[in-house]
Amino acid sequence: MVNLGELRQELDRQEEVRLATYATRSSQAIRRRFEERIREGHRQDFAVDADRILHSRAYTRYIDKTQVFYLIEHEHISHRVLHVQLLSKIARTIGKYLRLNEDLIEAIALGHDIGHPPFGHDGERILSKLCEEHGVGPFLHSVQGVWFLERVEKNGRGLNLSLQVLDGILCHDGETHLERLAPDREKTFQRLEEEIHQKMTDPDMALKPMTLEGCVVRLADSISYVGRDLEDAITLNLISREELPATVVERLGRTNGAIVYSLVSDLITHSYNKNYVGYSPEVGGALKTLRDFNYRRIYDNPRIKQETGKIEGLFADLFQRFFRDVTAKQYHSPIWREYLAGMDEEYLEQAPAIIVRDYLASMTDATFLRQCQELFFPQPLPLKFA
Repeated sequence: MVNLGELRQELDRQEEVRLATYATRSSQAIRRRFEERIREGHRQDFAVDADRILHSRAYTRYIDKTQVFYLIEHEHISHRVLHVQLLSKIARTIGKYLRLNEDLIEAIALGHDIGHPPFGHDGERILSKLCEEHGVGPFLHSVQGVWFLERVEKNGRGLNLSLQVLDGILCHDGETHLERLAPDREKTFQRLEEEIHQKMTDPDMALKPMTLEGCVVRLADSISYVGRDLEDAITLNLISREELPATVVERLGRTNGAIVYSLVSDLITHSYNKNYVGYSPEVGGALKTLRDFNYRRIYDNPRIKQETGKIEGLFADLFQRFFRDVTAKQYHSPIWREYLAGMDEEYLEQAPAIIVRDYLASMTDATFLRQCQELFFPQPLPLKFA
């Protein structure tokens, strides 16, 4: 009879030969709590983490979270679940050619946007303002992702993910442009907590992942959305393909497929057998030009923000309503019935503003709008009264 634990040990031994010098071995995974069943099972550590994220409630909610364009009904416009899948595929492709740990890459990629609230980065900005007004600091989706996975999932018990995965999620920060990134390898769980505190104190602080795999996900995040967002904007007639800067067309291409291929090829070529990942100066510069174009013509376009003011008002109304319901222990409230029921006692001791923040951040766009409809708008009365 085959011993599954021995098969897993053989996979660990094969990594020593197959993976590059700077790659992270599965046997190097660090957890807060030791789990004997992982050591005895057939799955390697980072594969366990990827599975735990994939089966989490937070991952399920990706399906109806906005990527860029919210309140737009169009079957071909990207939602966050597609972005996460694209990032996972692109990052694992890069990792395969660089001989890195693909399980670790997949786990970080699947979990990197877990902390996003409804309505994309506008929702993040709005929720951050409310959080600061209530004294719990800014809202940052990278920090929130770690919090969800460590302190909210499994009714407050957390998933006990490895340090390397949580670190990669905290440090992914794909909204800032980078052309080269090397890991900051010497990290512990104490260092993770210190970096979370530093990031909450200074949201603009740049963090480096502790693994080369985390660096790949960080750079691949931009690859996965920059061309796809362009295609969505063209579909919605916000821009035309002919408006693309000449440098972008020349060095990267005119379509998402060409852009992804150019960026991935250049990144692999200039990162092979290196202790960092990065682009050539020419391609890195073209990527920055495309990102700047996207911000100017897409992300900051007032045409897609016509309803943002209303969304901001609804966020404030929901925050105030749920804050009152938590404080007064209004157990009939949705925040008790749908979120706090069965939650671990230690989590219930969190400040009301933190609980409300977590609940609002957990919502999909559709759930947010449904809650507003049910709480703030008249509802049809029954035809017959008891």
